[in-house]
Amino acid sequence: MYGAGDVRIENRPDPTIQQPTDAVVRTVLSCVCGSDLWPYKSMPATGTGRPMGHEFLGVVEDTGSDVSGVRTGDLVVAPFTYCDNTCDHCARGLHFSCRQGGRYGFDGVDGGQGEAVRVPQADGTLVRLPVAADAALLPSLLALSDVMTTGHHGAVTAGVGHGDDVLVIGDGAVGLCAVIAARRRGAERIILMGRHAARTDLGRDFGATDVVAERGEEGIARVRDLTGGDGVEKVIEAVGTRQTLQTALGSVIDGGTISRLGVPQYEEGPVGPSMIMRNLTLTGGASPARAYIDELLPDILDGTIEPGRVFDKSFSLDGTPDAYRAMADRRVLKALLAL
Repeated sequence: MYGAGDVRIENRPDPTIQQPTDAVVRTVLSCVCGSDLWPYKSMPATGTGRPMGHEFLGVVEDTGSDVSGVRTGDLVVAPFTYCDNTCDHCARGLHFSCRQGGRYGFDGVDGGQGEAVRVPQADGTLVRLPVAADAALLPSLLALSDVMTTGHHGAVTAGVGHGDDVLVIGDGAVGLCAVIAARRRGAERIILMGRHAARTDLGRDFGATDVVAERGEEGIARVRDLTGGDGVEKVIEAVGTRQTLQTALGSVIDGGTISRLGVPQYEEGPVGPSMIMRNLTLTGGASPARAYIDELLPDILDGTIEPGRVFDKSFSLDGTPDAYRAMADRRVLKALLAL
C-alpha cells in the first residue's frame, strides 16, 4: 500500500530464513481485513510501499535450525501477530504483547497478502492443521488467524456466559464471529446491531436472536425495548468509532461489561464520572489469537462452527486491489485471496 486507495501488486525478493527461529510459508489462502481498510482510507502517500496482510495459512517450505514444531510440507495457520508463546506475557495470555513478537508487514517482515511469508518465532506462532491443502474447511481455518479468534476474545473479555443477554455492535466479519462466540458460550439473547440485510441474515444463522438496524439514540432505545428497559449485560463493540462506543454505553445495564474489539478511530470518549457511577467495566483490546486457536480448532474440524462463511467473494492475488475496493464500497463482507 502506497497511500489511501493505492494498493499495488509488486514482485519482491523471495523470503528466506534469516534467523534460526524462522520458517518460510508458501501462502495458500489470505484475505483482506476490515482493519486494512483504515489505512486504505487514510494512509498518507509514501514512496515506499508497506507490505499488507496479516491473515494467512499455507504450507511450510523451509525452517530454521531451531524450529522443531513444524516441518516442510506441513499445512499451518498463522495468528495475525507472531509470538514465541513462551515469554511471561504469552504465559498470561497476552500474545499480542510478546517480548519476541511483532506484526506482519513491519520491521522487515513480509505481509500475508503475498505468495510467501517469512514467519519469525515459527514454533510459537504456527499451528499445524490436520487437513489437506485443498480441504473445504480452509476458509473457516483461515478465520482462526484473526476474525474468529478476535470475536471470541470479545466474548471472553466481556465474560459472556450461559443465559446472558449480549449486544454485538457491527455486522462486519469480526462482529459476526462475535455472534458465533457468544452463542458458543451459551448466551441466551444475542442482539446484532447492523444495517446490511445479507450480513445480519448470516448473523441470524450464526445465532443472533434479534437484529437492530437503527443507530444512535434510536438504536439504544430499541435495544432497551428488547431487554425490558434496562439494557444488556454484555456488549461486544466491533466497529471502533466514538458513536459505537456511545451506543455501547447507552445500551448496557448498570454493572455491565463492554468489550471493545474495533480499532478505535478516536482519542477521547465519554468515560467520565457517569460511567464510574454506573459501575461499568470497559475491557477488550487486541486479541491474543494464538491463545485461542487450540480451543477453537476442534469446533471447526467437526463443523460445530463455520466462521469461513464470512468470506463471501474470492479474488486472485492479482485481484487484491479490486478486493480492497469491493470491501471499502461495502460490496463484499470479507474478501478471500486464493493463491
